[in-house]
Amino acid sequence: MSVLIKPLVTEKVSALNEKGKYGFVVDRKANKVDIKKAVEKLYGVTVEEVNTMNYLGKKKSRYTKSKVISGRTPSFKKAIVTVADGEVIDFYSEI
Repeated sequence: MSVLIKPLVTEKVSALNEKGKYGFVVDRKANKVDIKKAVEKLYGVTVEEVNTMNYLGKKKSRYTKSKVISGRTPSFKKAIVTVADGEVIDFYSEI
């Protein structure tokens, strides 16, 4: 089971990056301890705090020739990770 799915690269989270906070989309079953261990192992930083949020998928409907199809986008869990002072995570180093 992979705990970290992908890093969040949005304007809001990028503003938090300057304060030492980084966002990730994580596995829905992962707890704060799992997330902390995964970030420390993958990026080699010291994690001080982990905040998590569960998001319900948005309702979407699509109009086709025969009928209206409605459903939901997938639900996901988001984690905001605070690292120790002076440490940085560079998401663009692998590109």
